Amino acid sequence: MILLVGQAMASMDEEILVIAAPNLRSDLHASSAELQLVLAMYIVAFAALVVTGARLGDVIGRRRAFLLGLGGFTASSLAGSLAPTAAVLIGVRALQGASAAVMTPQVLSIIQLRFEGETRARAIGAYSMVLAAGVAAGQVLGGVIVSVTAAWRPALLLNVPIGAALLPVAVRRLPDVSRGARRRLDLAGALLLAAALVGLVVPLSLGRDTGWPPWTWACSAGCVAAFVAFVGREQSLSKRGRDPLFDLGVMRRPGIAAGVVAVTLVMAGYAGFLVALTLHLQTGLHFSPLVTGLVFTAYAAGFGVASLTWTRARAATQARLPTLGPLAMGVALLAVGAVGAGGGWPAAVTTPLLFCAGAGNAWAFSPLANLLTSVVDAAQAADVSGLIITASLVGQVLGVAAFVDVYFSALPHGSAAALAVTTIVLAAALAPSAFCASNASRRCRTHEPRA
Repeated sequence: MILLVGQAMASMDEEILVIAAPNLRSDLHASSAELQLVLAMYIVAFAALVVTGARLGDVIGRRRAFLLGLGGFTASSLAGSLAPTAAVLIGVRALQGASAAVMTPQVLSIIQLRFEGETRARAIGAYSMVLAAGVAAGQVLGGVIVSVTAAWRPALLLNVPIGAALLPVAVRRLPDVSRGARRRLDLAGALLLAAALVGLVVPLSLGRDTGWPPWTWACSAGCVAAFVAFVGREQSLSKRGRDPLFDLGVMRRPGIAAGVVAVTLVMAGYAGFLVALTLHLQTGLHFSPLVTGLVFTAYAAGFGVASLTWTRARAATQARLPTLGPLAMGVALLAVGAVGAGGGWPAAVTTPLLFCAGAGNAWAFSPLANLLTSVVDAAQAADVSGLIITASLVGQVLGVAAFVDVYFSALPHGSAAALAVTTIVLAAALAPSAFCASNASRRCRTHEPRA
């Protein structure tokens, strides 16, 4: 429970300031560029440093790394709630993202190392449920806070009492789960990987709103160069018997590469739909921020219920879920778009459809994450944990960049039509995810799970 609460805090902060953005901009007199950076910097830092955060658990111990991340996250939340200017808030959001990058990979690593078999599958189901519940809670709480207080600062301040209460409990009760000798942190590799991921995530996060200026393409070129240099360094360290930041051998494990692609695509679909639906409800149907957040809880409920119950299915059904999940998600989203195209929002119809879409999303993620963690050695727990979280975060950034562009391209025909077109493109993009998940599932299951 300690681990899951920490994960929920990090997931919640991905969205909690989005709904409060207009109030934040007015209060801090932020420019459009500053507002974009406030909203994007959290996930930029999170994605850039999560692999390093995962490895830090091997270096200083996973319990200590979780506590370090939780303490940093709580302190930076307090600092953010007191930020006097937009520039200060941008820096604090980066610290929040960095703290989340240290804290959250320990959750999946500890689950992988402490549990096995059916128990691990149930733990990963609970972990997956928290991912969706945290994002939904961020939307709902953001809407509640803006509606009640007409202020954005309480949205960040909310983390402080939770973190302050959780820290002493974690100090007393969280076990230090580790296997094998602790490793050294490859700082040069960490810098190269961070540069590569920043070069990928920043243009995707800010490029659309800034009109894709030349600096975005320069960042993309720098991303490729930094990534090539990172791979070369990690290979060199492995050949010399040194500790790489990331064990590239993980990608040669059966099913891992295909599984990572599947996770990236399905989380891209999830994030793209979340933003497109939010835009349609608020700008097209003029729903309040609170009502918009409440609408999306049906999706989160479907994700949560499916995450907690998929392990009860027969083994043959469980094996098919990573393939069926993206397809079910795509069909449900198509139906949501078709209903929304009528110009209204009949809750009696859209609520069960959103529930089904969330369930499909969970079937696409939870069983696959369980499989991916089962085919690596204990020494590679940090590697696969960082890899899955990075794939999820990068997928979300890709989804927002790609599918929001689709939505705005179709917006001249009306918000309802834009949502319908977006769901059609989303459903088409989920088909490759189903193919990759099928490949990953088949290859993972041909190898005995490793403790």
